[in-house]
Amino acid sequence: MAYRLGLITSGAGGAADALPRIVAEKLAARWAQPVIVENRVGASGSIGAEAVWRAEPDGATLLATPPAPLVINPSLYDKLAYDPTQFVPVTVMAAIPSVLLVNAAKVPANTLQDFVALVRANPDKLNYASQGTTTVSFLTTEMFKTAAGGLKITHVPYKGTAPGLAALLAGEVEVMFDNLGVTVQHVRSGRLRALAVGSERRVASLPDVPTMAEFYPGFVSIAWFSLSAPPKTPAPIAEKLSTAIGEILRLPDVAKRLADLSAEPIASTPAGMAVLMKEEAERWRAVIRAAGVKPE
Repeated sequence: MAYRLGLITSGAGGAADALPRIVAEKLAARWAQPVIVENRVGASGSIGAEAVWRAEPDGATLLATPPAPLVINPSLYDKLAYDPTQFVPVTVMAAIPSVLLVNAAKVPANTLQDFVALVRANPDKLNYASQGTTTVSFLTTEMFKTAAGGLKITHVPYKGTAPGLAALLAGEVEVMFDNLGVTVQHVRSGRLRALAVGSERRVASLPDVPTMAEFYPGFVSIAWFSLSAPPKTPAPIAEKLSTAIGEILRLPDVAKRLADLSAEPIASTPAGMAVLMKEEAERWRAVIRAAGVKPE
């Protein structure tokens, strides 16, 4: 049997693609079976989610996804082609904090306070990239604009992390919230400047960068990456998968690869993932309502 770890719901090249491929590689070696990872891109993750929604509940097809399809889309769309609450949780593989990034050559701000002052002095003059209105990147920016007292920054949506990051690096936009997975290398090279991270504590990969919560108490933005099974998948199958993936995430070489992505391994149980999904759905629903976000 070929296990399809994927129908990945975001474009290739980001942490949402890298993490399932790391797990798939190890599962294939462990079980001596092919583990196929597919990218099903579009509709804020709904295309991939719908494909897994319709799959057989035998553990052979899993949905690998960041938060959008399961906990953000339901608060933005009146009707979806799938019911997020009916997926069977398997595990949250890892979490990566969001980081506020600016183009170092175009933005004369070295601190978060400097950046806020710059935006206030130039309303609607700066542009920010995101992967669309259902993404953690976009919602985190909107949360930041509100927390900082109603900043005015113009939204420029892109079709995925890679084009958004490319636009930031090229100076087509000045700012972007993204996870640290693929951006920390550009911070270290000096092309991007990290002003604050969205985790509760400072991160080891950027120890001198403050947290958003140091300026705006309660501000947390973390992208987590999960695996879910189709509705009606038997609990023993989900538990078996969760246990195997948890063991893989604790392997020293895997831990090193996750650290290179600034990812914290979670390896939650199915029950733990269910709790997280409920908490995250409520948290992002509150952000969406406060910011008056509507899908594009």
